[in-house]
Amino acid sequence: MKTMPMLAAGAAAGLLILGSVVTQAGNRVDSANPTQLRDLDSKVKEIRIGYEIAPVPLDTRGKNPLLVGLGSYIVNAQGSCTDCHTHPNFAAGGNPYLGQLEAINAEQYLSGGRLFGPFKSKNLTPNDSGKPAGLTFDQFRTLLRTGRDPDELNPDGTPRILQVMPWPVIGKMTDLDLRAVYEYLRAIPKLPDNPSPGP
Repeated sequence: MKTMPMLAAGAAAGLLILGSVVTQAGNRVDSANPTQLRDLDSKVKEIRIGYEIAPVPLDTRGKNPLLVGLGSYIVNAQGSCTDCHTHPNFAAGGNPYLGQLEAINAEQYLSGGRLFGPFKSKNLTPNDSGKPAGLTFDQFRTLLRTGRDPDELNPDGTPRILQVMPWPVIGKMTDLDLRAVYEYLRAIPKLPDNPSPGP
């Protein structure tokens, strides 16, 4: 069962919600910023689709529901994040490449574990503090903009540059879109690292 905010009144009602919801200290969409509001106003359809296609229940309490919906749209309809961060991608009997009705593997949704040679995709679900992949938004944005992983260090102590992960493409997204992805990842269920990593 998915949690969906009441967006039936359209963008105007959504923007009222947006203006009143603070996602966490220092990480909010500024209701006084007309550019951000206009950007979200133009994305109402994507926000609704995001809620419709989310393959797991979402916890929107204390989160910005518009950003959660937009983040779901980016993660599930544009970013193909499950291709690398969900293993296996599809639930049994839900592989569209075999002519089956698509069913994303909710039991391992975004919990990582896919191997790419010596590299393994990370668990993107929230940690015990509610931080996706254990990262603050600033760390998350920096990682996606620069490819520098604060959890993986080179011998000289500098953050290692991610390999395989398409951060040079994803890092070109707007701050609003990156914030939406982060907010969505905050709303998905917490899962342990995938116990059976594989190709």
